[in-house]
Amino acid sequence: MVDDPYIFGQIAAANSLSDVYAMGGVPRTAMNIVCFPEKENIDKLEEILRGGADKIIESGAVLSGGHSVHDPEIKYGLSVTGTAHPDKIFKNYGSEIGDILILTKPLGTGIISTASKMKAASEEAIQKAINYMILLNKYSAEIIMNYSITACTDVTGFGFLGHLYEMAKATDKTFVIEKELIPYIEEAKEYANEFFITSGGQKNRKFVEKNIEMINVPFWLEEIMLDPQTSGGLLFSIKSSELENLQKEFSEKNVENWVIGSVESKKDKIIIVR
Repeated sequence: MVDDPYIFGQIAAANSLSDVYAMGGVPRTAMNIVCFPEKENIDKLEEILRGGADKIIESGAVLSGGHSVHDPEIKYGLSVTGTAHPDKIFKNYGSEIGDILILTKPLGTGIISTASKMKAASEEAIQKAINYMILLNKYSAEIIMNYSITACTDVTGFGFLGHLYEMAKATDKTFVIEKELIPYIEEAKEYANEFFITSGGQKNRKFVEKNIEMINVPFWLEEIMLDPQTSGGLLFSIKSSELENLQKEFSEKNVENWVIGSVESKKDKIIIVR
């Protein structure tokens, strides 16, 4: 996704740690999992591991070792163990009618990464995407743990609509999304219009299209909503009565968040974007 091995390590670690935050947990231990070519410069591996270690330290977890194998392609990730109070584990279902839907990172990192590989993305766009991909979901998770979160997940490979669909289907409700409220990295609109889109995004489209109603949604926004994300934000539902206090705390702690829609009784389509 990026040329810099240190940044690559940071992104991979943030992505791995995210699953624990998405369940209302706190990461405790992390173990490196590495695939590395025999003939590749070992200094790159050092930088990848340094990037991962820095994110593990930032999360408050402890690096407990790791495993490595020779492989033609560089791969890196973490096996993470976390803890959570048994009565406060976030599930990816359970949203209630009237709940508000919130997202904590803008979309479009996959599209920007694709444009970057084709040497078509600006340095500014690439840096914006990197800044969000290395941002731990720790900071938003620490806030929402104190509220009545009815369902939560993180946005990764299935894209925004794919993960939203899984939440809505398991909850047996319809999620209504307001298209003008969806956050995205500005340059992703331009790159989507230029067809810098991924095969993963098209797989996501096939997965969800029968269950989604799009009302006057432009092509570029459809692609952004279907775009596979690496280390995406938290997507959750919260009781409307707690929204004001939640957003006040987000603001006080300078943590970004966007209200994107609401939960309604089940209709013909599981998701409506209007």
